[in-house]
Amino acid sequence: MRITDVGEKDVFVRMLGGFSIQYNGKLIAGGSKANESQSVYLLQILIHAREKGVSRDRLEDLLFEDREISNVHHALQSVIYNTKRKLEKAGLPSSSVIEQRKGMFYWSHELPVVEDAAEFERLYLESENTTNPDEQLALLMDAVNWYAGEFLPMQTATIWAAQEARRLKAIFCTCVERAAALLRMNQDYFQLEKLGLYAAKMDPLSDWETLAMEALAGLRRYDDARKLYDETVQFYFSEQGLRPSRRLMEQFERLGSGLRHEHAALDQIQSDLSGLTDKKPGGYLCTYPVFQGIYRMVERMMERGGQSVFLMLCTLVDSKGNPLREGPVLDELSVRMCDAVHNSIRRGDAMCVYGKGQILALLVNTTRENCSIIQKRINYHFLVGRQRTGIEYYVNSLFRTPSGVFGDNGGGAVK
Repeated sequence: MRITDVGEKDVFVRMLGGFSIQYNGKLIAGGSKANESQSVYLLQILIHAREKGVSRDRLEDLLFEDREISNVHHALQSVIYNTKRKLEKAGLPSSSVIEQRKGMFYWSHELPVVEDAAEFERLYLESENTTNPDEQLALLMDAVNWYAGEFLPMQTATIWAAQEARRLKAIFCTCVERAAALLRMNQDYFQLEKLGLYAAKMDPLSDWETLAMEALAGLRRYDDARKLYDETVQFYFSEQGLRPSRRLMEQFERLGSGLRHEHAALDQIQSDLSGLTDKKPGGYLCTYPVFQGIYRMVERMMERGGQSVFLMLCTLVDSKGNPLREGPVLDELSVRMCDAVHNSIRRGDAMCVYGKGQILALLVNTTRENCSIIQKRINYHFLVGRQRTGIEYYVNSLFRTPSGVFGDNGGGAVK
């Protein structure tokens, strides 16, 4: 069954990305504060376990947990009775939707249910039982489209729901990976792009954007792929303070190796490469992968000697010198620190945001004494009034030790 096949006469239950129950096209449960009621908890448990049922003891544990209730059996019967009345009032054809048989509670088979989580898993299991690649791809894509987000996201503190959420998310990841492999084999980059973007939306911060980047590269839409990469890196940083993952960086490198241009004159190529038309002062702010490429190039240049290069790490700290890792002011201070570093280093220096509250700067052809001057300049731009937060600096020089490994030449922390 596909999502579009769900009819108005069906009881449709959404548990992925939220919770709701619809019957005859009408919302009868879910939404707003109703998600916190005991009746809703009961419906979530019974509908999701409607094939096997739930024992009385299990149901009481899930509904009441460790609360002190004098008569837990009576409390359960009260919740069931109130739930039946609510469903009947909402227009369901029978008040006997919840049945009790031999100590087990069930959702009645007389009132069939289409549950998105169950349909999602059913399609996945069917895909495992077919050897036809086309059938398998169709089933996997249908399964992916049923997955509309985390299982009961409002129940993350509930053990059974959290465990089920992890299990279903793992199945979703498997579906996406297998579908991507089949689309890649078919060179169906249009569908691969859609798959990557949808997976990234349903399962954020999991690097599914790499599939869309791969598809865009396969379609030779390199500029779009690079734009998506930059947007993804910025999103990961703004949401979680994360630098690009190895998977994202590998995809970025593949984009560079696969990029091909039309024939052009050297002057035109040089004009496209140059950024010297930007006369604004301050360091070169770039993404971490670009910064890494610059760092590696400088390493190679230093093999010839003649340059003194330092790597500086700027970290936001509180009044006690502890790194700031979270809090409402961290975003604002991170932006201010980035501006302060950018305005304090030279145009020939490079910098990047490494994570929330951290900036890397590559200071080319300078001295350790000048690094101290730069730190004072950054503080001048960053500190305001009696501000209690500050920046801690770590500075390493790039040079070759006798073993051929770069050392730090006395680098350390300076506040």
